[in-house]
Amino acid sequence: MPATNLSDTSTWLPLDGLAPGFDANKATTVDDLDDQSFTVDCADGGTFSISFAHGRASWDEDGTTGETAAETFLVDAGLFYVQFHPGAETAFSLLLDVRQGRALVITSTIGDGLPRVTQRFRPAAIQGREAHGEEIAPSTALIGRRVQWVYSEEHAYEHVYLTPHWYTWQCLSGPERGLADTDENSVYQIRPGIYVFAWREKVIPCASVTVADHRNVRELRSHGSLFGLGEDGTTPTHFTFGAYGRLLSNTVYSPDYDPAGQ
Repeated sequence: MPATNLSDTSTWLPLDGLAPGFDANKATTVDDLDDQSFTVDCADGGTFSISFAHGRASWDEDGTTGETAAETFLVDAGLFYVQFHPGAETAFSLLLDVRQGRALVITSTIGDGLPRVTQRFRPAAIQGREAHGEEIAPSTALIGRRVQWVYSEEHAYEHVYLTPHWYTWQCLSGPERGLADTDENSVYQIRPGIYVFAWREKVIPCASVTVADHRNVRELRSHGSLFGLGEDGTTPTHFTFGAYGRLLSNTVYSPDYDPAGQ
C-alpha cells in the first residue's frame, strides 16, 4: 500500500520491496554475443575486457577479474546492453555498439556517502573495430522532456528531466503511488536518439542504469537495472527491468534561461 504520510521517508518502500512484478515489461534476453570476446580502450586510459558464454560473462577491469551470470539485451541493430552483478558492493552495466565500434562501461558502487550508490562512466572504443559515428558522450538532449514510463500493469512513473544533474520522478501507479523526489542523474548519448539515463537516489540507497530509445516519442522503450541495499540496510539488491514510454510534453526555454547551459 502507498505510504499514508508521504513526507515520512522512513515509510518509503525499500528496494527489495519494489522488485516483485517490476520486471513485467522486461525484454527477452539474447545470446547473440555468446562465444565472443571484446576488449575496450577507455578514454581515461584503462581497459575493460569481457567474454560471453551461455548466459555468463568473464570480465577484467584494469586487472580486477571475475566471472558471473549476465543478462544481454538487444537495444538496436548491433547495439547491446549487458548487465551483471558479481556480488558485494559493485554492479556493471556495459553498452557495446559492435556496429560503430564504441562502448560505455558503467560501474555502480555502494559506499558510505550520499548518495549511497555512486556511478563511474567510461566511454571507450572497441579494439579491432573501426570506431565511427558520434562519440559516446554526456548529453543535454533530454532536458525539458516530461515522459511517462510503464514497467508493468501496476507500476508507472513520470520523469521530468530538469538539468544536466537533476531530474524529478513521481509514481503514477503502484506501491509507491503518490511519492515523488528530485535526484541526481547522468545522461550519455549512445546513438542519435538513444541515451543512457542513470540516476542515484538519496532516500532509498540505490541507483539505476537505463538505456532508452527516444527516437519515436510515442513508443519509447527502455531496458535497465536497479542496484543498492535492501530493507535491512546491508544486503545488496540487484534486478533488471524494462519499460514502455511516451513523451508527454517538452519545455523549450529561452536561451538566457536554458538549464542545458548550466
